[in-house]
Amino acid sequence: MTLLGALSAQLAALALRVQGAPGATGGAAGATGATGGATLAVPPGAQDAGPPPVALAEAPAAVVTPPAHSKLPDWVIPEALEGYVQDTWSLSVAILVVAVILAKLLDWIVTGLVRRATRKTQTSVDDELLEVLHGPIVRTVLLGGVWLVCLVLEEDGEPVPWLHRLIVTLVVLVWTLAVARAVNTVLAAMAGKPSRFHAVDERTLPLFNNLGKVFVLGVAVYLVIEVWKLDATGWLASAGVAGIALGFAAKDTLANLFAGVFIIADAPYRVGDYVDLDSGYRGRVQHIGLRSTRILTRDDIEITVPNSVIGGGAIVNESSGAPRYRVRVKVGVAYGSDIEQVRRVLLEVPQAAEDVIPSPAPRVRFRSFGESALEFELLAWIEHPEWRGRTLDTLNCEVYRRFAEAGIEVAFPQRDLHVRSMPAGWRVGGDED
Repeated sequence: MTLLGALSAQLAALALRVQGAPGATGGAAGATGATGGATLAVPPGAQDAGPPPVALAEAPAAVVTPPAHSKLPDWVIPEALEGYVQDTWSLSVAILVVAVILAKLLDWIVTGLVRRATRKTQTSVDDELLEVLHGPIVRTVLLGGVWLVCLVLEEDGEPVPWLHRLIVTLVVLVWTLAVARAVNTVLAAMAGKPSRFHAVDERTLPLFNNLGKVFVLGVAVYLVIEVWKLDATGWLASAGVAGIALGFAAKDTLANLFAGVFIIADAPYRVGDYVDLDSGYRGRVQHIGLRSTRILTRDDIEITVPNSVIGGGAIVNESSGAPRYRVRVKVGVAYGSDIEQVRRVLLEVPQAAEDVIPSPAPRVRFRSFGESALEFELLAWIEHPEWRGRTLDTLNCEVYRRFAEAGIEVAFPQRDLHVRSMPAGWRVGGDED
């Protein structure tokens, strides 16, 4: 019985050791009556009674799988709901559903409550900004849900850096486009109130708009570099070398850019002005950009002219100065005509043209003695330069009709031939012999 008691004490000591209970060794010693620890003392007569006791191996520790929500930040899953979202796939589906519901809720709040409040204001800037920011807010919520789902589905809790960075890059892209549109909206509203914002008007609006877009793009590029953990120093050095090469390769483009800045700053013309260029183009300015200017001709054709071409030549701005435009009609009458009669008839001609304005009054000038005619010029004024063509047509027709009625001869080049000698065998007014 002494051997059986010793085996029982040994098993009890091993069980206590596996469970980590303190005093297991002492308990085993008490069971055997030994004075020192868990050492088993076997009487000499018991060694031949059977095989020695077999030592039991320690059982492996149980592997505990953490719940799926442990991969998420503490603010995502409330503590009261942690027991309901232990499965990975069910948690992923729940996050997507919550993201869609939250996006719809924000969409309803923005399009309903907030828009209803902005309609009560006196300005339309808040309505336009709300329209610009409405889409990015909803897309950001959806992308945030996708980011959390990717965090849940990662194996062994190991993150996938490129996937998270790709989602953050998409968020940066969405907000870059939205902020660029918002800057354009705010600057346009500021340009509409030149009395309050003196620096921003229709003339400087393209410059500030382009500078704002460049700034927003620069911030977006910096954020993308930070998200992807790129070395900005190397990129800046490479950009410097590439900038030098680009400066030589794209000197014409850079010339257009600098000319565009000077045109916007110096303001020889504005959007809506009617201009004549040295290159022969004539029309109304539709857009002034950093690289080129777009002009709508009288043929309803939009022409894009590089700014370097405009900056290097003379520009006739017919819209600047007084809001009226002069039309000239040149006409020559035969020598011997009554000058006062010619003046009187020419002054009656503008009365038939509806586009001619009464002030300043039309006038007639006797310009010069030509080789074949007395040269007169009729001057009249119109309100818009686009009317010049049809006004000239009306005045020319009316001058010809009035001169015909008054018996005034419209001169044309004539030559008198004086023959000093005739060839042999020819006689004047007769036939050859």
